Amino acid sequence: MEYIFILTIIGIAALGMAWMPSIAKRTYVSYSVIYVLAGIVLYAVFDQLPFPHPDQQPWFIIHITELVVIVSLMGGGLKIDQPFSWRTWAVPFRLVTITMVMSIVAVSLLSHYFLGLNWAASILLGAVLAPTDPVLASDVQVGPPLEKTRNNVRFSLTAEAGMNDGMAFPFTWLAIIAATTGLTASSIGEWLARDLLYKIIAGVACGYLLGRLLAYLVFYLPEKNKSVLVRDGFVAVAATLVVYGITELLMGYGFVAVFVSAITLRNYELDHKYHRKLHDFTDQIERMLVAIVLLLFGGSVVHGIIAGLDRYMVIFALMFVLLVRPILGMLSLLGTRLHVKEKFAISFFGIRGIGSFYYLAFALEQANFTGKKELWAIVSFIVLLSIIIHGVTAATVMEKVEERFSSDA
Repeated sequence: MEYIFILTIIGIAALGMAWMPSIAKRTYVSYSVIYVLAGIVLYAVFDQLPFPHPDQQPWFIIHITELVVIVSLMGGGLKIDQPFSWRTWAVPFRLVTITMVMSIVAVSLLSHYFLGLNWAASILLGAVLAPTDPVLASDVQVGPPLEKTRNNVRFSLTAEAGMNDGMAFPFTWLAIIAATTGLTASSIGEWLARDLLYKIIAGVACGYLLGRLLAYLVFYLPEKNKSVLVRDGFVAVAATLVVYGITELLMGYGFVAVFVSAITLRNYELDHKYHRKLHDFTDQIERMLVAIVLLLFGGSVVHGIIAGLDRYMVIFALMFVLLVRPILGMLSLLGTRLHVKEKFAISFFGIRGIGSFYYLAFALEQANFTGKKELWAIVSFIVLLSIIIHGVTAATVMEKVEERFSSDA
């Protein structure tokens, strides 16, 4: 009966996602807030639900968060109407290089000197918290493809989330090396060659080549031969798994490859209506998976995942969400042509979420870090803060930004 009960809860949660975009638009509250609260209530009332603490289910946590992230990365890439170029994508590149690297350094230093964590755990915390989440940031991202509206804030946050969720992986591996073999000249050299250079290059190359192949199959080939016309939306999710799997088998970063393949596909036949169908299917699958993860996160709060917090951790979390990311974001955008209000919106809405859970769970399975309980408590509390603070402010702020700064594409 427990299995049937769990299936029923999953069904209700997935069904509810059909109405969430309309509810969020009407209430100005993100659906992530609603689902985490629902998870808290469900786990406080019912004992039949699976135990949600990541220490008890590490394999499940790693792979469900991994699946949500890669589907989100594909959907995020497919909905960006802005053609790719180094000039037009300059702001996202600043965010994924300057802002992210400075965030990793700042969080690592604060973790070591303010929280008293060792260097391995401090670097890991920096890597885990650096990327903007592509999953829970839908309220501040661009709408579906072919929207024909240009907004610098939404575009920048969407592109940043797509790029930096893969670019944080080298620093996660650096933390793993620090926790296992230690940071020596030899280990750092190996990290630079393998984890920083090769895996990124392999991810970009696989993503581009497989994206071109996919574009050939779904756009070019049908133009030459109408009998091979493909117009099913599930192609996007299937392609996501193929791109991710091949890249990981070649020891590249699958996260990087999935987003690059999505951008490559999106930039082929930019005005083709099939892009909308591909995006819509990934969006629907993503929201179903997110419903499950957010309920589990609410349940983990009930079961004490943030119980190990002390006042220093709370101060650290507040500093990160309200000061570190906004300040570093503003600094990295100096010299751009964006209005100061656009810069602030981009800097403030560095939403943290499911990607951070994946990186942390992955790293803790790879190496024995000290303070695992504290790491889970800090990351979970920061994600909870981000869900609440950004979830209740995003709709209002973005509406005002759109009124003033949006333009027709």
